[in-house]
Amino acid sequence: MKLALGLARRGLGRTAPNPAVGAVLVAPDGTIIGRGWTQPGGRPHAETVALAQAGDAARGSTLYVTLEPCSAISARRPPAPTR
Repeated sequence: MKLALGLARRGLGRTAPNPAVGAVLVAPDGTIIGRGWTQPGGRPHAETVALAQAGDAARGSTLYVTLEPCSAISARRPPAPTR
């Protein structure tokens, strides 16, 4: 996750309207097979970049992603029901 946070910092201030996000894809044996951060203008997303790097090796791997809540989407979602 520390690596993903460092990757996210690369996009700070350049990813609007999307948040700066970092992603690290790790194979089952612990090898890092993909890295990405949200590109200028908000696309492509960090996850897309990391998955593209890994290709078919992504199957069965673990994706570590930093993601801040998106206020634009959260504002449109109804609150969770309470009991």
